[in-house]
Amino acid sequence: MFAIRNIVRNWLLAIAFLVCFFTQTQAQLTQPGVNPPGKNYWKGLKGEDSLSISRVWAASLLVPSYSQAYNRDYWKIPVVWGGIAGCVFGGYASNIKWMDTGESHYRTQRNLLYAGAALVYWASLMDGVVSYKTNKEVIPARATIYSAMLPGLGQVYNGHYWKIPIIYGGLVFTSYLYSYNSSQYQRFRDAYNALTDNNPNTTDEFNGRMSSSQLKSYRDNFRRQRDYAVVYTGLVYLLNIIDANVFAHLSDFDVSDDLTMKISPTLLYENIYASRPLQAPAVGMRLNITF
Repeated sequence: MFAIRNIVRNWLLAIAFLVCFFTQTQAQLTQPGVNPPGKNYWKGLKGEDSLSISRVWAASLLVPSYSQAYNRDYWKIPVVWGGIAGCVFGGYASNIKWMDTGESHYRTQRNLLYAGAALVYWASLMDGVVSYKTNKEVIPARATIYSAMLPGLGQVYNGHYWKIPIIYGGLVFTSYLYSYNSSQYQRFRDAYNALTDNNPNTTDEFNGRMSSSQLKSYRDNFRRQRDYAVVYTGLVYLLNIIDANVFAHLSDFDVSDDLTMKISPTLLYENIYASRPLQAPAVGMRLNITF
């Protein structure tokens, strides 16, 4: 019951601070005493202006290795561009060989190289967020980006490790729902098409045990459940991001058991609001707040 009470209390506080996620902007400074983060990306590269971590990350989405230049990790720039360019070129060459020869291993090699280019790009974004310098211990924007790029990483950043199994359990469950309903949808779709194509040489797997209307009903139902599974997966992913942001905001607040408020009856021996002292003790209320 104690653990459940803490969880409920924390989530009630999280709901109260959800407005921070939608209305507040993160104004993290790169160094104490500098001006608030600006919007000039070119000045940021020259060190004449500071940018928030969210702006640095957004710039890196469009220009790979921008965050490495902003963080003054210049040696990483050729690594990022060389890795992306090398993988893309290798994938393009493998694709040409696959089209010329039809050999499947060239297609596999192409896919792996393209995936490698995407991985280098992703790693450059993550490195920029990790290497961002600030005078704050916890940045809500950093937790948000972490969970957006890798579900559960924002919770690790906040120190809430126990949430990781819940997040990945939800993602695995919704992925299973999608896979199951997708396979069943394809099964009944093919059976329906075979039964209604007016070709006597094609038969469905049910051999007439189901009518076309029944097959169509099953097909539509599994397709609808498959689409719902996509929505469920998106909700789990979104909640993972919101949770990381909200509890990063809450890291500055004391939500321990030592934070208590107690109201109790008491006797007042002096009236501080009147010019004359009390002739006799008066009954009142006492409020104790413990921080």
